[in-house]
Amino acid sequence: MQIRSIPFLVVFIATLFALGGCLRYSFTGVSIPSNVSTIYIPFFQDDSGSGLSDLSDQLNIELINRFVNQTRLSLVSDENQADIIIEGNITGYTNRPFSVAGDQTASLNRVQVSVRASYLYTDEERPRWSKSFSGQAEYDPAENPLDGELEAAAGAMQQIAQNMFNDSVGRW
Repeated sequence: MQIRSIPFLVVFIATLFALGGCLRYSFTGVSIPSNVSTIYIPFFQDDSGSGLSDLSDQLNIELINRFVNQTRLSLVSDENQADIIIEGNITGYTNRPFSVAGDQTASLNRVQVSVRASYLYTDEERPRWSKSFSGQAEYDPAENPLDGELEAAAGAMQQIAQNMFNDSVGRW
């Protein structure tokens, strides 16, 4: 090692140590207030008219996976025991051609799901947010159309749950 590179190395290491004390990293990026420990996530009523029986279940599972597995929050089954309540309903579902092939048949269909939800700290009167979310995913209707639609619907629900999670934890 040349003598000229030693001062650079010393400055670089000193900078890393100095910044190390200022930086705080979390694998999930979530920092929850110390007085918040429980969450209540009831099943979202499905008002979409989709004909799919498990949209509410999918959304509930996705939300629980994020809030319980990626934070220190505990899920409670009674809203009176909760510090946070996330609730809402599934408001829309569409399954439409997205891309058309040369012979005027759909080469891709897009499933889009809409949800209206609110996020409430139980010690506050008004929700922190109350808004609509949507998610979408495409599938090839020529390849097993039923399974393709179900997988696309699941992908849309994952997007919605992730966006709800991000909007929730981003405010802590």
